[in-house]
Order: sequence, then structure tokens, then C-alpha cells
Amino acid sequence: MKKITLQLEQLTCPACVTKIQNKLDTTEGLTNPKVLFNTSKVKAELDEEVLSADALVNLIEALGYEVESVK
Repeated sequence: MKKITLQLEQLTCPACVTKIQNKLDTTEGLTNPKVLFNTSKVKAELDEEVLSADALVNLIEALGYEVESVK
């Protein structure tokens, strides 16, 4: 498992957080995903054998949110 932090574009409302959180909670390959409204970050543990960082970025961007950086 690899810890990953994604910096998103500014999250404008709690509904944005809920939308992303609900998707991440059901995504195989992620453990303990947390969407942080105040900092516009997503933190999780990533099982790279199941889900790549690029696939995670694509998943979030498909929801309509821009990922600015990945650490």
C-alpha cells in the first residue's frame, strides 16, 4: 500500500466532497479515502496492483473535478 495525496481544484461546497467521497468509498484498490474540504485534498492508501495513481486521477476528473498535483 502506498499513501497518496491529491491536490484538487478548489472544492466549493460540501456536496462536492460528498460526491467524491461516495465514489472513492466504493473504489476497489483504495483504503481509508478521505476528501478534505478545507484543503481541497484527497488522502488515501493506494494498492497499486489494483488501481494506479493515473486511474485514480482519471476517476476524479470524470466526476468533474481537476486534479492539480499528486504526491
